[in-house]
Amino acid sequence: MLDMGTGGGEVLSRLRSRPARTVAIEAWPPNVPVAAARLRPLGIPVVRDEGAADNNGRRDDARGRLPFRDGAFGLVVNRHEAFRAAEVRRVLAPGGAFVTQQVDFHNDDDLCGLLGLEIPARPDSWLPLARRQVTDAGLTVVTAVAGEERQHMNDVAAVIYYLRVVSWAIPGYSLRAYRERLRAAWGDPSRWPFTARARRFLLVAERPS
Repeated sequence: MLDMGTGGGEVLSRLRSRPARTVAIEAWPPNVPVAAARLRPLGIPVVRDEGAADNNGRRDDARGRLPFRDGAFGLVVNRHEAFRAAEVRRVLAPGGAFVTQQVDFHNDDDLCGLLGLEIPARPDSWLPLARRQVTDAGLTVVTAVAGEERQHMNDVAAVIYYLRVVSWAIPGYSLRAYRERLRAAWGDPSRWPFTARARRFLLVAERPS
């Protein structure tokens, strides 16, 4: 199994069952030693890769190469990581599966609304684009389903903490820049507790055997 974009290895380390030969890759340099410290004691090597361009934006097919031989894995898993579909197919063994969960368009609309920001104009979902990318690469789509999870925040401190962790959710976010918007939101009791709908989709595809 190959875990693409393992981050700090948190999710992979908690899997109760995984293949004996499991490898993790991570493109963001600060995460690599964190993942290595967590996963190597479990027998999982961590490899730094170059990362792929965002699938839902302008493509850059010079990036996203995977440093493994053809057909090396029976399973490639990917949680919120960009991928180059042709490379995923190349490293999959015949009959192997690619399973990915991706953050969908409009994921942060509720946060934008809370802060009084204009909702970006975008298509409803980029799942059709992801389907086309894996199909064009020669994979067969088995499952493609969109959904959402709900994140409940009881007070403005929870929103501030959340945005400290994922500041890219709001363009140009900093506590100083958004202090007054946050104060105004907290001053409206009708907004609390606040529920943010996080949009996701699941895509499962196989390499024909």
